Amino acid sequence: MKLTTRTVRLGIKSLLLHKLRSALTTLGILFGVSSVIAMLAVGEGASAEALERIKAMGSNNIMVRSQKPPASEQSSEQSVWTAIVYGLEYKHEDRIRATLQTAEHVIGVRQHDSTPLRVRSMWMNSTVIGTTPAYLDVVNMKVREGRWMTQIDQDRMRNVMVLGANVAQKLFPLEDPIGQSVEANDERYTVVGVLDYLGRQSGSVGPSLDSCTFIPLNTSRRRFGDELTTRSGGSFSRERVELHEIKIKLDSDRDVEPAARVLRTMFDINEDLNARGDIQIEVPLELLREAEASKQMFNIVLGSIAVISLLVGGIGIMNVMLATVTERTREIGIRRALGAKRKHIVSQFLVETVVLSAAGGLLGVGLGLLIPELVTRLAEQRTIIRVDHVVLAFGISAGVGIVFGLYPAWRAANMDPVEALRHE
Repeated sequence: MKLTTRTVRLGIKSLLLHKLRSALTTLGILFGVSSVIAMLAVGEGASAEALERIKAMGSNNIMVRSQKPPASEQSSEQSVWTAIVYGLEYKHEDRIRATLQTAEHVIGVRQHDSTPLRVRSMWMNSTVIGTTPAYLDVVNMKVREGRWMTQIDQDRMRNVMVLGANVAQKLFPLEDPIGQSVEANDERYTVVGVLDYLGRQSGSVGPSLDSCTFIPLNTSRRRFGDELTTRSGGSFSRERVELHEIKIKLDSDRDVEPAARVLRTMFDINEDLNARGDIQIEVPLELLREAEASKQMFNIVLGSIAVISLLVGGIGIMNVMLATVTERTREIGIRRALGAKRKHIVSQFLVETVVLSAAGGLLGVGLGLLIPELVTRLAEQRTIIRVDHVVLAFGISAGVGIVFGLYPAWRAANMDPVEALRHE
C-alpha cells in the first residue's frame, strides 16, 4: 500500500511538471465523456416523449382514419363547385362494430378544423370534435370541472359543449365557464364541462386536445353537416367526409394485433368499404414496438459516436505518454540502475495515464450533467440522464486510460538500462 501511495504521488508530481500539456491531454477524455452523457440524455428524452405520446394513444386501441387524397389524384373532371368525397362513412362504423363484437368501444369521430368560437368580445379558432360519450374513456381524458357529454345529449342532439383546458383559459380567463354560452358556426352551445390539462394529441397526428372542443356526434352531424366548405385567399373548396376517424378499444392489448389483421383483411377484400383507398389503419401497439426498436438503434448510434471521441482522446493520451517516455529515458535508466524492477516502471506510467483519464472522466461527468440541463432550459427539449450511462461513460474513460497507457508503460519498462543511462 505504501508503494502504491508513493507511486501515485510520484505520478501526479510528474504530471504537474507539465501542467498545460496534461490539461490539454485531459480535454480529449473530458469532451468524450461529456458527449456520451449529453448525447444519450438528449436521445433518451426524445425517445421517452415519443413513447409517451404513443402510449397515451392507448396500447389496446386501434384507429381507422380517413385520408384526404392529394390534389394530383383528384379527378380532373371535378368542378370547383363539386365536393371532394373521401374517407370513412357511418356504414364503416356499423361494419366494424358487427365484425369486432368483442371490442369494448367502437366510436366515430367527426372533426371540424379552425371553427371560430365567440364569447362576447372574446374569440378564437378551435377544432370542434363531434363524438360519443365513450370517447372520454378511449382517449383517457379527465374532466376538471362540470361533466362530460351523456347519451341523452347524444340522442336528443343537444347543443352542449366540453372545452379543452386552453380553450377555457382563452374564452373565460376570469370567470367560471360552466353554464356559459359559446357561439360556434352560428349556433349557441352551453358549456357543460372543462377538461383537465392533457398536453398531448389524441393520436400521432392532429391538434392538441387542450385546444379542442367536444360536442355530441349527432349534434355535429345536424349542425355542421357532412360537407365542409373552405374559403381562403380567394380560393374555394368543398369536401364531403362523414367520419374522420373511428376509434376501437379492445379489452386487452393481446387482442390488438389479431383485430388489426381482421380489419386490414376486411378493408382489403371488400372493395365497397375502401373503394377509393383513402382509409388508413393505425395501431399504437405496433408504433410503440417500432419506437422502442428505433430508440435502441438511436442509442447505439449516439453511443458509438461518443465512444469514438473517447478513443480519439485515448490516442492523444498514448501520444503524450510516448513522448514522455522519450523525454524521461535517462530517469528510467537511473531508476533501473538503482534497483527498480520492470513492474515498478510499468506501474509508474500506468498511474499517470489513469490519473489523466480519471481526471478527464470526472470533469466530463460534471460537464455531461450540465449540458442536458442547459438543453432543457434553453431549447425546452426534454432530457433524461440515466445513472448507468454516467457509470458507463466514466468506466470507458478509465478503461481507455489503462488500454492506451499499456504500450508506453511496456516500452518504458523494456528499455535497456545501459542505453537509457547514455541517453542525452
